[in-house]
Formats: sequence, C-alpha cells, structure tokens
Amino acid sequence: MDEDAEGGTQDASLLIDQRIAELDDWRGEMLAHVRALIHKAVPDIAETWKWRGVPVWEKDGIICTGETYKAVVKLTFAKGASVEDPSGLFNASLEGNARRAIDLREGETIDEQAFMVLIRTAAVLNTTRMKAKSRS
Repeated sequence: MDEDAEGGTQDASLLIDQRIAELDDWRGEMLAHVRALIHKAVPDIAETWKWRGVPVWEKDGIICTGETYKAVVKLTFAKGASVEDPSGLFNASLEGNARRAIDLREGETIDEQAFMVLIRTAAVLNTTRMKAKSRS
C-alpha cells in the first residue's frame, strides 16, 4: 500500500492498524484506545492517512489527527479553537487561532466521556460549516 494514500477509508484503516502494531508500546495502545473512542463518538467517521503517515479522522472535514512521537500521542483538532472544551482536555497548541491539541503521555488516562463530547462537537462544527458553505 502507498504510504501517501489519502483516499479510501479501507486502505487508511489498514495503515492505521499497521501503525498501531508497529508502535508495540504504550503509544500503540493509546492510539488504539482513542481511535475506538472516536468511532464510538461518531460511528460514521472516516479514517484517512495523510502527510506521509498521520492517521486522520474526518467528517465533513478534518476532526483530528493522531500523531505519535517518542514522548506523546498528540491528538490535534483542526478547528479546536472553535470547539468548547469545558473539561479542559486541550493542553497543547493553545496559542493558535485554529488548532488545539491533547498531548497524552505514558501512564496518563483521558476522560473518555469528555473526549467523545469533543469529537462530537468538532463533527457538528464541521457539518454546520459545510451546510453554511453550500447555502452561500
């Protein structure tokens, strides 16, 4: 499979499966866990693979990415600055005008319910913006 494949969800899902298996440590477990929560929050979300190896979850646009680094799993929300975060999950990229991120380190847990609310809120934001664009 082409690592730059930005198309089919099935291919992207397989690439994400492979990434999780390759990590073979807490990062793979964390990525698999948040991936499951994303699908639970928005069952019809699409998985894509962009920028030479970044898992991306989309619904009417990018919801978030799942980057893995040596010390963190970074979940970057493309329009995070516009997404209310009453539980304070966003802890990185807070200075930007658009994105917000959640950095998860080894041994940390994520508030699953609050995370799923963020995912749903971001999906609604994308859908609302998509509908607004189509009306103009």
